[in-house]
This record gives sequence, C-alpha cells and structure tokens, in this order.
Amino acid sequence: MTTAPDTIVLIHGLWVTPRSWEGWRKRYEAQGYTVLTPTYPGFEGEVETLRADDTPIATASVPETVAHLASVIEALPHPPILMGHSFGGMLTQLLLARGLGAAGVAIDSAPPEGVRVTPASQARSLFPALRNPANFHRAVGFSKKEWHYAFTNTLSREESDAVWQRYAIAAPGNWVWAYGLLANWRPGHQETWVDYGVDRAPLLFIAGGEDHIMPPAVNRSNARRWRRSPAVTDYIEMPGRDHWTCGAPGWEKVADQALDWAVAHAAGARAAAA
Repeated sequence: MTTAPDTIVLIHGLWVTPRSWEGWRKRYEAQGYTVLTPTYPGFEGEVETLRADDTPIATASVPETVAHLASVIEALPHPPILMGHSFGGMLTQLLLARGLGAAGVAIDSAPPEGVRVTPASQARSLFPALRNPANFHRAVGFSKKEWHYAFTNTLSREESDAVWQRYAIAAPGNWVWAYGLLANWRPGHQETWVDYGVDRAPLLFIAGGEDHIMPPAVNRSNARRWRRSPAVTDYIEMPGRDHWTCGAPGWEKVADQALDWAVAHAAGARAAAA
C-alpha cells in the first residue's frame, strides 16, 4: 500500500535562513501537512545572531549540508515533498538524484554543474561576492542596495529594506565562487554535479520572470538538462515575479501552485510504480 505525502521539507537558499519560509510553513500546516524547515550546518540560529557572528557561515560545507538534509529526509516514515528556493533548489535536485523525496519543486533555482547560462543580471547580482578573490574564504552579505537589485527588484526600495532587515544574512563566499563561477571550468566533477540521466521523483521548476539573480534563462537551461532522465520534469514561468517570490506579494499563488503540482505528480509517480 502506498501512502500520500504528508510531510513537506522546505529548503532555504543562500543569504537567508529558514525564517524565509514562515508564510509557506503556516499555510501548509493549516492544510494538515507536517512541515520541516531544516537549515544548513553553520547556519543555525536567528538572523540577528548570524549577523553578529557569521564565522560559522564562512566555513560551511556543501557535502556536509547535503548529508545533513539527506539524514533529515531519510528519518521520515514516508518520502516527503521537497521544495527548495535558490541554492535550496539546487540542493533539492541533488537530493532527488539520490532517490529521496516523493516529488520536488525547485523555485528560482541555482543550477548544478553543467548549466553554463550566465545572464548579465546574474553576474551583476553576484558581483558583491565575486569582486574580491579574498571573499572565497569569507561570509559575504548584500548591502540594502545590492539586495534590492538581486532579490527584491519588483518591490519599492522601502519595502525591500524591510525585507532585508528581517531576513538577510551573509553567505559562504566559496559557494558562490566554487559552485557558481567556477563549477563548469574546474577539472572533474564538483560537489554540485548531478547525473541528469538518473530516474528520480517528479520535478517542477518555477522561475520568476523578473528574477535578476537566477533569471528564467538559467532555470530553463537547467530544466532542459533533465531531458535525459525518464522522470517527469516540468517548467513554469511566472511573469512579474522576482527572486523574493516566496515572500513578495502574491506568494500564496506560488505556494499553492507548487503544492498542487507536487501532490498530483507524487500520486502519478506512485501509480506508475504500482
């Protein structure tokens, strides 16, 4: 007997913490789901604490993060729905490729190794981390102005500053350098490599039409990479949405569409397996 997913695991991205999912968590819990919002090793604590001391963030490890998230998922009695935003979207892909999850949704996703599209707005958004090679060994944050361009460009500056104040933290500079800028040019496979031909749970990409840091072109290219897989891969582009699509006005529609798709396709995958 197969069991419908009753748990949703929400995986945050860089420059934020699980607090970024607070609206989604309440919305899904109100529908009867168990909702988990695990953080990365080194990102534990509230936004204010991490701003005061970002040393643990600077030394965070991608393999350690993937292993930690996998352990959370493997401890559950039934495969959950996985949803990841930004770098969390990449982590969602890596976890699905490991055979974890009943269905996955990657929102404004950072790409794994192999996606070579780099629009100008993405390069500009990441420039604060890339402008100094010494940032490879540091935790690097966005100023309010930089945040407005990269994350919240559809909001007013006043609205954006309020979002920055509540949610923004630094991110590991080496993740931006090694897994963004250099992942496709270093010899051998990197820690963000994924087997695009593997069979896995269904996966939906949701891209924001106005996203600067992970523009639609990046998400479309990432989704096309999965054509080698026999698994379901879908792509939705939402006009007028920026990178802060999980919190910007109208986020409820994004959350509902993500959940409706995941539930329907998890059921379809179970039926096909049966």
